Amino acid sequence: MGLLFSFFRIMNTNNIEKRLFELQDKEYKEFQSKLIPNINKDNIIGIRIPHLRKLAKEIAKENQREDFLNSLPHKYYEENHLHSFLIEEIKDEKECLESLDKFLPYVDNWAVCDSCSPKALKKNLDLLFEYIKCWICSEKEYVCRFGILSLMRYFLEKESFKEEYLEMVCNIKSEYYYVKMMQAWFFATALSKQYDATIEILKQNKLSLWVHNKTIQKANESYRITKEQKQELKLLKRVN
Repeated sequence: MGLLFSFFRIMNTNNIEKRLFELQDKEYKEFQSKLIPNINKDNIIGIRIPHLRKLAKEIAKENQREDFLNSLPHKYYEENHLHSFLIEEIKDEKECLESLDKFLPYVDNWAVCDSCSPKALKKNLDLLFEYIKCWICSEKEYVCRFGILSLMRYFLEKESFKEEYLEMVCNIKSEYYYVKMMQAWFFATALSKQYDATIEILKQNKLSLWVHNKTIQKANESYRITKEQKQELKLLKRVN
């Protein structure tokens, strides 16, 4: 029975791969490979995101989702994208978080990481926060990045914000480029939503030099930061 189950799972997975290649756009593959240079070009099929999202909805309706979600690791960049979009189709928040937690260690680029935004996560922010606490402590670059991204997406609004969330991201010490970029993005966004609390982080020099200055740069590029706030931020730029 187990061998038969494995056989059908492989058949379903191979069928999905065939459908992915039917959507291939070779010119788009060239463009995509430049955006994610850390991914081997041979592992990029070249499929536009709207086509992947449409395919994810089709697969979810055909009840092939579970077979594909259990076929980690994937070979192709688009398979990881498809995986994340299939997770977005999960309605139950607990199942969604469990699937995400299983998938995130296999994510190997910023595009897949940042495009995954399941609506089910909003249903239970307390449960989500428990996962975030684990994710931001991960030594895997994109698990940590997704944890910071989730904190930014769901916990900076007035009704859910606590100053301790700023400290949590402050305390992440990482040399990974995409983690540091996410930290800067987080604090620049926090400045636009919780300026008074966030500016204190910068005034007290709690961030690494690189993240500190990148935060100020991103904030100065934002239309959600006032002219007066931008002037104050420029005075906080550090040289060491």
